[in-house]
Amino acid sequence: MTQQIKQPTLFQALIPLVALVIMLASSVYFFGEDSSYGPNQIALWIAAGIACIIGFKNGFSWEQIEKGIQEGISVALGAMLIILAVGSLIGTWLLSGTVPTLIYYGLELLNPGLFYAASCIICGIIALSIGSSWTTAATIGVALMGVASGMGLDPAIAAGAIVSGSYFGDKMSPLSDTTNLAPAVSGTELFAHIRYMGYTAGPAFIISVTTFLFLGLNADSSVSLEKLNQMQSLLDNTFNIGWAMLVPLGVLLFLAATRKPALPTVFFGALLGGVWALIFQPDMVQQMAGGNDTFLSHLKVIWLAMSDGTTVSTGSTNLDSLLSGGGMSSMLNTLWLILSAMTFGAVMEKLGLLKRFIQGMLKSAKSVGSLITGTLFTCFGANVLTADQYMAIVLPGRMFKEEYQRRGLDPRVLSRTLEDSGTLTSALIPWNTCGAYMFSVLAVSPLDYGIYAFFNYLTPLIAIVLAYTGWTILYRQPEMTENTQTS
Repeated sequence: MTQQIKQPTLFQALIPLVALVIMLASSVYFFGEDSSYGPNQIALWIAAGIACIIGFKNGFSWEQIEKGIQEGISVALGAMLIILAVGSLIGTWLLSGTVPTLIYYGLELLNPGLFYAASCIICGIIALSIGSSWTTAATIGVALMGVASGMGLDPAIAAGAIVSGSYFGDKMSPLSDTTNLAPAVSGTELFAHIRYMGYTAGPAFIISVTTFLFLGLNADSSVSLEKLNQMQSLLDNTFNIGWAMLVPLGVLLFLAATRKPALPTVFFGALLGGVWALIFQPDMVQQMAGGNDTFLSHLKVIWLAMSDGTTVSTGSTNLDSLLSGGGMSSMLNTLWLILSAMTFGAVMEKLGLLKRFIQGMLKSAKSVGSLITGTLFTCFGANVLTADQYMAIVLPGRMFKEEYQRRGLDPRVLSRTLEDSGTLTSALIPWNTCGAYMFSVLAVSPLDYGIYAFFNYLTPLIAIVLAYTGWTILYRQPEMTENTQTS
C-alpha cells in the first residue's frame, strides 16, 4: 500500500529556503571567507534535512528521497571528475613553467599610461590559465594594487579592473569550478558552454577594457614598476621562461576548439604538463626531488604535482602563493561543497518544493526574454540571500531547468544564464563570500569598486538584451523538443 503524496504548499517550500538563508548568513558572520570550507556544507545538509521532514509529512518515503538524491548528484559527477583533472593540470602547469611564462609575458603588458586596462587584461590571462579569480586577485591583484597606490591612482578603479579581469578569465576558463558546475547543472557540455558564453562575455570584456583605457588617459605616473620588474626577474631566475612553455596551453586550446571531450582533454593537458616539466624544468624538478637526479625520483615529483600540487620557493611571498598549489587534493573542498549543494537541490526538486516555489514566478514569464531575465534576477537574489556563488548556480539551475526544457531551449541557454549572473554578481555583494574575499585581499569595499567592475554587471545586461532580441538564443532539435514536451 502506497501512501498518497500531497502537493507542497508555498509556505512549506519557503521553510527550507529561509532556514538555509539564515544559516548561510550566520556562517558568513561567524567564519567570514572560511565559510565555504565546511560551515556552508553543514548548513546545506541541515536545510536538506528540514526539507526531508516536510517530505515525510507529505507522504514521501526515505527510499524515494534517497533515489532523488542519487539522481541529483549523478548530474554533477561528470563535472566533478573534470574538476579533479583540473587540479592535476594546475599542478603540472605550475611545475612545467606554463603558468609562470604566462605571468611573465603578461607583466610586460603593463604600462603606466595604460595601467587600468593592462591590469584587467593581465588578470584575465592569469585567471584563464589557472581557473581561479580568488587566487588571481590574492596574488597578482595584490601586487597591482600596491603599484596603483605607489602611482597615486584611484584604488577603486584599480580594484574594479582587477575584479573584471579576474572574473572574465575565471568565467571563460575550463579550469574553473563554477565554469564546470553551470553546464553540469543544466545538462550541457563544458567546452560548448564556454564557446556559447563568448556572446555575452566577449562584448562585455571589450567594452570594459575600452572603458579602462578611457579612464587611464589622464593617469599620470612617474613611479617605476620596480615591484613588477622584480617579479619578472624572480620568475626568470626560478624557471626556464620561453614561448615553448606555452605548448601545453596551445594543445589544450586546440583540443577544446576541435570539440574533443572535456575530461580526456584536461587530463591529457595535465600529463603533457608533466612531460614538459621533465624536459624544460629539470633543475626545478631535481630540486623538488631533494637533489636526486634519477628518472624515478623525477617521476615521483610529477606524480605528486598531479595529486598534491606544487610548492615553489622564489623568495617572494606573493609570487610563491601564486605559483604554489594545484593537485587533485586541492579540489576536494570544492567537490564537498558541490556535493552538498547538489544534495540540497535534489531533495528540494524531488519533493516538489522547487517547482512550487517558482510556479508563481513562471506565470509572469510569458516570453523567452522574460524567462531568461527572471533567471538572471533569481541568480542575483540567490547571491544576495545565500551569500554563496555555488548556491546562486545550483538552486536557480534546479528551479528553471524543467521550464527551459519545456520551452524547447538548448541547455546552453540555461548554463550561460546561470554564469552570467550567478558567478559574476557574487563579487558585487559585500556580504557574499566572493565580495567579502575581494575586500579582504584588495582592501577596497565592493561598494567602492562595484561601479568600476564593468564586466561583472555588463555581462548580465548584455544577456538581457540578447534574450529579448532573440539573438544567439538556441533551441533544441524539433524531435528533442517534442520528446521533452511529451515526457
